[in-house]
Amino acid sequence: MRNLTCAAAMGLALILAADPALANRVFVTNERSNDVTVLDGESFEVIGTYPAGNRPRGITISPDGTELYVCASDDDLVRVFDPNTMEEMHTLPSGPDPELFVLHPSGNPLYIANEDDNLVTVVDVKTRQVLAEIPVGVEPEGMGVSPDGRVVINTSETTNMAHFIDTETFEITANVLVDSRPRFAQFTADGTKLYVTSEIGGTVSVIDPETQTITKKITFEIPGVLPEAIQPVGARVTSDGAKLYVALGPANRVAVIDARTDEVMDYLLVGQRVWQLAFDPDERFLYTTNGNSNDVSIIDVARDEVVRSVQVGQQPWGVVVAPN
Repeated sequence: MRNLTCAAAMGLALILAADPALANRVFVTNERSNDVTVLDGESFEVIGTYPAGNRPRGITISPDGTELYVCASDDDLVRVFDPNTMEEMHTLPSGPDPELFVLHPSGNPLYIANEDDNLVTVVDVKTRQVLAEIPVGVEPEGMGVSPDGRVVINTSETTNMAHFIDTETFEITANVLVDSRPRFAQFTADGTKLYVTSEIGGTVSVIDPETQTITKKITFEIPGVLPEAIQPVGARVTSDGAKLYVALGPANRVAVIDARTDEVMDYLLVGQRVWQLAFDPDERFLYTTNGNSNDVSIIDVARDEVVRSVQVGQQPWGVVVAPN
């Protein structure tokens, strides 16, 4: 009877793993506790917490949802997990201290920022071979890719530049000077705008990708919050190009910006030291990682309202949601 029960339980687990309703699982890297917390995207409950190497930070998932990629920064590699079981499948070479990365829209290759080596490493996720090492500015971190996959952006924190990289030739085609300590790069879905956040500069540069020129700088003012505490880091823009959300670090706020005018509309109070952001596949909810309060805030995108806070591991850093 016991064996039958175990077999039934295993069968149920396989059915649940294949259930499309579970497709929007939320994966959060916790850089201090060295693990990944998994949330259910419907109930917002914690499903489990799994080891993920030393100092996991950047995290992304393949377009088909079959491979979860984690930057294990202190292991100097990328760990690849089965998102259903959270078992490690294999690793990818990354160069030293991988922090953030971005997948080509096709799902291959992977472009990795190596903070300690001033390189962007390009890795074929199928052959697990390094395709190129691209010299960039000092302390590369932020990574973005154009919707058509033709251009990758890297931001270098100390050089204060956004580097435009041709994905065919692996050559830098332009360098755009932005404000101090750029941390993240995000294209609009139609590819007509590029947003680059500057943590110490306290701004978001709006860049025309066609001309590689800055068309505007978004600034922030929050009553009762010191200007030096307003530190833009992670950013996400809705697929319809209507709204841009920017995590403001120790200001403990997410800025809501009209992406058509690039004017700030609101500030949403979230957890402490908000860092990275991720939409669910339907853009109903936006998830924020709050490093100092060890939680994730969940924002209702239609109402621009924080509806839930969920405790995760120690010092949550990155977040990604499985595709439908």
